[in-house]
Amino acid sequence: MGEMMKQEEMETLRELIKDVDTAMLTTVTEEGLVSRPMKTQEVEFDGDLWFFTKKETDKYKEILHDKDVNVAYAGKSYVSVRGRAEIVEYLNKKKELWSKAYEKIMQTSYDDPSVVLIKVKAEAAEYWDTGNFKKQIAFLYKRMKGQSSESTDVNETIELNK
Repeated sequence: MGEMMKQEEMETLRELIKDVDTAMLTTVTEEGLVSRPMKTQEVEFDGDLWFFTKKETDKYKEILHDKDVNVAYAGKSYVSVRGRAEIVEYLNKKKELWSKAYEKIMQTSYDDPSVVLIKVKAEAAEYWDTGNFKKQIAFLYKRMKGQSSESTDVNETIELNK
């Protein structure tokens, strides 16, 4: 039962984030949290999120220091994914995920040793289903009245690593 629920939850998240090109990646610094926009890789979500970066960036150094990250998506719905990041330097994986757009954005190629992947293993996610107008209105109304908005089912939290 637990494994089936996990598969359904993965499918829900996959559906919610599949058309969102840009995510906000939040890392931990000595001063606090820092978020920046990142282009999501066009791979089917299986519990891992992938992003390209370079070794000389702050986010690379921040992840080496503290692997706890958050990835936020805003589209038809809102999704917040908490997870652990790791740096992946496998040439075959970089080649698999690379596209011509990255050559222009990063001004290099996938085989450049300074280009790395950030792999975020999702641990939990929270999403707000804003596609349902009736639920959204009920949620906002209850919030404005100071009432509990739990019964409107606008948002849900999913634990992915249980």
